[in-house]
Amino acid sequence: MRRKRYDRIAPLYDILQSPMDGAIRSWRERLWSRIQDGKVLEADVGTGRNFPHYPEGTEVTAVDLSPRMLARARGRAARMGPGVDLREMDVQHLAFPADSFDFAVASFLFCSVSDPVKGLTELGRVVVAGGQILLLEHMRPRGHFLGRIFDLLSPVTSRLFGFNLNRRTLQNLRRAGLTLERAEDLDRWGIVKLVVARSVKEVGMRDRTEKPVGAFILSLLAGIWMIGSGIVMYGWVGNTSWMWGHGMMGGTSGGLVSLGPG
Repeated sequence: MRRKRYDRIAPLYDILQSPMDGAIRSWRERLWSRIQDGKVLEADVGTGRNFPHYPEGTEVTAVDLSPRMLARARGRAARMGPGVDLREMDVQHLAFPADSFDFAVASFLFCSVSDPVKGLTELGRVVVAGGQILLLEHMRPRGHFLGRIFDLLSPVTSRLFGFNLNRRTLQNLRRAGLTLERAEDLDRWGIVKLVVARSVKEVGMRDRTEKPVGAFILSLLAGIWMIGSGIVMYGWVGNTSWMWGHGMMGGTSGGLVSLGPG
């Protein structure tokens, strides 16, 4: 479905993107300016609109699942001359061995991938331990009112255009076993974000992120144990309530931000 959609719009894609070039160009520059020397994977290269921002001397492999988008990217590469290895591939099923790249980069991709956690997990797999995953993404706004509006509109945009307005990409990063280092708001509403994450190869962390049900049960049992211990220790409801409010609720909130259509 996604391949067919992008094959269909490939001839018009650059025209459709042109009105947004002004703002997005500066965002793309900021994204690619974080790349140092090394091997880079660009996931969903599209028609190659990031080519002007590739750092000199960087070895880039770029993939896309749409043959027609790739054909246009090859034409752009021939005109512009960036040394890029273009391949047809889905980010959810990357055919590269583990630890193949130092960086993985994607822009406005995870709003449209059918299984974003699987795609992010694949990026973590093909990047070396400690390697960076750099994302330019739009996400569900952090404000309650605006977030609810995006929730209502997302089924419409998903059906008509193939992208979701309310993806919780920061949470999906954690579910994929990646370590979130930075999420920078690029607009005042927290919709578009520049995200920096790292690949984590520890088995223990992978197990916790890939088995959420088991983790939930363990957390529930631990919570029951802590409450029971509090009752035994303090022997009255007031102290138990104090322990719950000040001991268990601390540190549960996060403060990071997100962005929209891919």
